[in-house]
Amino acid sequence: MFVWLLVLAAVSVLGLFATDFYVGSFSKGRLYHDVKKTPKRDAAVVLGCARTVQGRPNLYYRYRIEAALKLWEARKIDAILVSGDNSRKDYDEPSGMKADLVERGIPAEFITIDYAGFRTLDSIIRAEEVFNLHDYIVVSQPFHCQRAVYLANAKGQSVIGFCAADVGGSSGVKVRLREILARTKAVLDMIIAKSPKYLGDKEVVKVRNQQ
Repeated sequence: MFVWLLVLAAVSVLGLFATDFYVGSFSKGRLYHDVKKTPKRDAAVVLGCARTVQGRPNLYYRYRIEAALKLWEARKIDAILVSGDNSRKDYDEPSGMKADLVERGIPAEFITIDYAGFRTLDSIIRAEEVFNLHDYIVVSQPFHCQRAVYLANAKGQSVIGFCAADVGGSSGVKVRLREILARTKAVLDMIIAKSPKYLGDKEVVKVRNQQ
């Protein structure tokens, strides 16, 4: 019995890593680190996270804001959709993201808020179903961009990723290990055709060169 448990555990671990590799494979040739080499798109979807963690600035958040700013200043995008969690009155990821981008010089009218980006799945599906974005740049850390590109591809979207700087150290290792489980969940969500928590009415993303 013990041997069979070991075999089952080994198979489960191998399955997790195989799924991790499978999800990552969809982003081959679709991720960019150099803004100069990044193809132009009308809009970027910046995936949300908390500004602070345990009272300290969240580097994942900071680097995503900086990446979005690079795309804007290089004129690789003409609109930004910030998508994050606003499930409670006292927790609002996307409004904070918009405020920080405006503070850095991006006109507010070209930043649209998705308040219902509770999960990466929700952000990706809502980008097209609610905000009419099909061919866009997703902005996050490399590991997260890979999962987002996988989800977008599974939904028939044409998406590339612009990678924000990654976070190293023990925090980075923990997040990467959690990502393996998140990718397994992403594949299962696609198998069962999981829907976002909310969709709602269509919204317009205002684009800079369409003034």
